[in-house]
Amino acid sequence: PALDNLYIASIGGALALAAHQGDQAFNAKLLSHYDGVNTAFAPGKYLGNTPEQVAFSLGTYAFGRWRHQPKVAHLGMDLLQAQILSEILVEPLKLIVRRERPDGSNRQSFPSGHAAVTFATATVIERHLGWRKSVLGYAIASYVAMSRVHDNRHYLSDVIFGAAVGTIAGRTVVHHKADYWAWSPVTVPGGGVAL
Repeated sequence: PALDNLYIASIGGALALAAHQGDQAFNAKLLSHYDGVNTAFAPGKYLGNTPEQVAFSLGTYAFGRWRHQPKVAHLGMDLLQAQILSEILVEPLKLIVRRERPDGSNRQSFPSGHAAVTFATATVIERHLGWRKSVLGYAIASYVAMSRVHDNRHYLSDVIFGAAVGTIAGRTVVHHKADYWAWSPVTVPGGGVAL
C-alpha cells in the first residue's frame, strides 16, 4: 500500500467513470468500421493472455538463472509477482461488479484482465529499466487494451481501469533501495551526532 497507488486508483477510476458515459457509442463506432477481418488486433488477445504473460516471466527468470544474471532473474520474478497480484486484484472485482461484456458472452467485463496484466508487465519493466526502455512495453500494453475493445470483449472504461490496476500491481511489487529512507544517528569526528 502506498499513497501513489491511491492516486493511480483515483485517476484510473475517474477516467473510467468519464469514459463509461460513451462506452456504448465508442464500441458501436469501432464495430461500424470493422470489416470482418481481425488481422491488426488479432495478436492482442494472445499477448495479453495470462498464460502467455506468465510463460514470458518464467522464461525471463529461467534465462537469468541459467546465464547467472541475477538482475534478469530478479526482473522475471518481479514480472511473475506483478502478474499474480494483478489477477488477485482483477478477479474479485469482476465477480463483484458483474458487468456484462459488450458481446454478451458473460458478466466479467470490468476490469479488463488483459489490460491489467500487460500494464503490470510494462510497469515492472519501467521500474527496473527506466521509462525510456519501457516505452515499447507500454505501447504493447496499450495495443492489447485497445484490441480488447476492438474485439468487442471490453468497453473503454474496462481497459482504462484495468490499466490502472496493472500499474498498481507493478508498482507494488517492485521495490528498490531508492524507494526507502532510513534515519540513523552517526558519530562524527570531533564529537557530536548527526542524522
